[in-house]
Parts: sequence; C-alpha cells; structure tokens
Amino acid sequence: MKTKKDFKAIVKDFEKINKNIEAAPQPALSEFDISKTVHIAVDMVNGFVKEGALASKEVLAINDDVALFAAKCEKAGIKNYALCDSHPAECTEFLTYPVHCLAGSRESELTDELKNAANFKVFPKLSVNGWLEEEFRKDIIDSGFDTFIITGDCTDMCVIQLALSLKSAMNRINRPSRVVIPAGLVATCSLPSRLPETGELAALLIMQTNGIEIVKNIVS
Repeated sequence: MKTKKDFKAIVKDFEKINKNIEAAPQPALSEFDISKTVHIAVDMVNGFVKEGALASKEVLAINDDVALFAAKCEKAGIKNYALCDSHPAECTEFLTYPVHCLAGSRESELTDELKNAANFKVFPKLSVNGWLEEEFRKDIIDSGFDTFIITGDCTDMCVIQLALSLKSAMNRINRPSRVVIPAGLVATCSLPSRLPETGELAALLIMQTNGIEIVKNIVS
C-alpha cells in the first residue's frame, strides 16, 4: 500500500496547476446565450464576508468583484441566483463548524454590495451542497438552463459540491451543459484547520478533471 508522498512532486503539480489557471481563457460575457445562462453566487453573505465565526479576508477580497460581475450579468440579460447559508439553531452542521449564518440573521443575508448591484433570486441553503435544496433544484431543471457560471465561496466546499452536482445532474437528464468557474471570482476562507491556497488549487483541479470549465475570468 502506497503511503509515502513525494512532496517535491506535489509542489511541482501545484505550480503547474497555478500556471494553468493563469493561462486559462477569459471568455467574454457576450459569448454566453442569455436565455440559457444563469449566474449563481454561492454564500456571498455577511457571515462569510464581513462578520461572524467564518468571515474571512479571502472572501471579502472577491466581494466587490462578484457584485460587479452580477451587475454586468443583469445588464446583459443574464439572471442572477444566490445560494445563501441559512441554518436553524439546532443545525447538525454546527457539530463540525462554528455556529454561523443563522436563519433570519444578518449573517445569512447577501452583502449590501451584492444587494445594491443587481436583483438576485435568493435560495436559502441548509448544507454545504446547494443542489440538495429542492426549490433551487426544481427551478434550475424547469428553467431549461444549460450554462451555469458559479462564483463565491468556499471553492473547496460549497462551490465544488454545487459544480459537481450540477454537472452530474445535467448528465443524468442528458442535457448538454457548461459549468463555468471564473477562478478570479471564487475564494476559500482561512481558518485554523484550513489551507486556503492548497484547498483552492486542489478544488479547481478536481472540478476541471470532472468536466467543469475553469476560466481565469469572464470579461465584459
């Protein structure tokens, strides 16, 4: 059984991943079919951006850029959806993570920058995987979307789970699809138990391996 890791090779792998992201395409927003495309902002809420146990500088750093992108989507005619953590006080997720984004609290709300930038159709989510929310899932299927631009946080948790679930769901119903992740518009938070840079790169690689399109950014 292989247990020993070649750390030099791992470092080289991560350097290669980072170079590939830097060299990734930057498609224009105008290239997307507005009738088939939706922008989904994941957990761009105060509890991950500005206040509370899980707020971080990494997510704060993309807040204005995600808001600007949402405004550009709205101007182009692309709908904006938002998945927002919204937990009951007795949520079992709190056995793993600190208490955060309680339902009805300011932490569970979109940041003011996103609220002011565009109109969002908001879907509360009770777990790290937004695809499990029945109302959201039904809306996505019934609306006929086949292109999904995902922004937000955390890349190695909520973003990757949504992206992989979306891609698998579209494959299951035999609907050709694109799931697109602009690397400049996703972030991974830093917590004592987290390695944000490593987690970010690893998640982007895993998504790309599973048919998700990783782009450097989407330009207007």
